[in-house]
Amino acid sequence: DDREGRALIVGQAQAFSHEFGVDTFRNHWFTAQDPHVAVMEAGVVGMYKMGANYPGLGAHVASATYAVDPAAQGHGIGRALVVHSLAQARSAGFQAMQFNYVVSTNTPAVALYRNLGFVIVGTLPQAFRHRDLGLVDVYVMHRFLQPA
Repeated sequence: DDREGRALIVGQAQAFSHEFGVDTFRNHWFTAQDPHVAVMEAGVVGMYKMGANYPGLGAHVASATYAVDPAAQGHGIGRALVVHSLAQARSAGFQAMQFNYVVSTNTPAVALYRNLGFVIVGTLPQAFRHRDLGLVDVYVMHRFLQPA
């Protein structure tokens, strides 16, 4: 079943393409960091992975990547995943969360992250090849994590 890969490969907000392949996606997604999934009656509808943004002296800042199945979007799954990841990061001792690659045209994600206290700290010009819009900017977003 390729359902868990569809959210990233079919989507227009991740750097994966159809040529990336579901097996390569699975290897990248589920072996690199700490994966978490959201499950409903239909199965896996969303996921995130989280870990240190950078090793060593940068390991106090977490980073996470999220995906929600397009068929399940608009039901609070993304918000639940981000809120869960913030709690996990805080309990793991991270002092901040940074998103390194937020596609600027992914307005629901940008709005969600802003609503949850993230700010845009940088813009990477034309860093994403959008399927329909061509080259679009990518944001780096950041927020500090307050003690629980």
